[in-house]
Amino acid sequence: MAGGYNCVVLLGPTAVGKTALGVQIARHYGWDIISADSRQVYKGLDLGSGKDLADYTLHETLPDGSVRDVQIPYHLIDVTTLDDEYNVFSFQRDFYALFRSCAARHAMPFVVGGTGMYLDAIIRGYNFVPVPENAGLRQQLAGKSMEELGALLLALRPNLHNKSDLRDRERLIRAIEIQTFMQGEAYRQQRVQEPLRPEVQAFVLGTTIPRDILRENIARRLKERMDAGMVDEVQSLHDAGYSWERLEKLGLEYRFVSEYLEGKIGSVEDLSGQLCHAICQFAKRQETWFRGMERKGVTIHWLPPVTDRETRYDAALRLIDRALEP
Repeated sequence: MAGGYNCVVLLGPTAVGKTALGVQIARHYGWDIISADSRQVYKGLDLGSGKDLADYTLHETLPDGSVRDVQIPYHLIDVTTLDDEYNVFSFQRDFYALFRSCAARHAMPFVVGGTGMYLDAIIRGYNFVPVPENAGLRQQLAGKSMEELGALLLALRPNLHNKSDLRDRERLIRAIEIQTFMQGEAYRQQRVQEPLRPEVQAFVLGTTIPRDILRENIARRLKERMDAGMVDEVQSLHDAGYSWERLEKLGLEYRFVSEYLEGKIGSVEDLSGQLCHAICQFAKRQETWFRGMERKGVTIHWLPPVTDRETRYDAALRLIDRALEP
């Protein structure tokens, strides 16, 4: 294990060029890319999720002047449909499978993405277990008020830090279901029988750019996606049978475009303005999450906050080479 690390991570907020930089790095070292994006896992979420699959193909000029296309292999993109609920547990499970596969062929897992909880789950090793749905318990909870449900959850978990579950009935019931399961014998037996998680020692690179340029990137990218048919994409997903509620839960582009198509937002101009502001706020929350990871002990090696690709690329190679040297 070169340098003590057995995984490399490239993280950063939206619209900073992570994918393009990650593809360059993957090409240099001969790595595959493992995507860490909570919406790109879904088939059909293309423009709104910023999938940009064309970025995974490099066009290299050969000495004779001809051009060769080089496809960089990627994983955990288009792995499920909106019929399923993919979450941080799903990601951690799938990442561990890929991690073991990489280890078997002596390849370095290379993770690129911006979904903070997904990244944190593998870097710090969240301790998840699958919790089955409890129909009997759900029936018991069906008639209870939000206040009663909240009091029940706090009784089960007095040290609850994330209070967001207390504001959403579906999440509240699921949280009670999870806590109830974790206090039962089935959970204890499952913990005894589950396979050991692999020990992930990640070298973490971070990339960002000045805030004013990031806002410009977000606005330009949003216009490009609107022009490319993002509204039509969301309408097509609804026409395929996915409810507005399901689409709104995906957040950002899918939430705001769904609200526009439902008539809750009056014009395309209002849609673009509100959505651009929301994405800028989201980028700030991502950066806040990454700073929180650092406070919890994760070392993030930040690349120079510049827009020049070659400068960031060269800095990334120097850091990685130093980290992985025997």
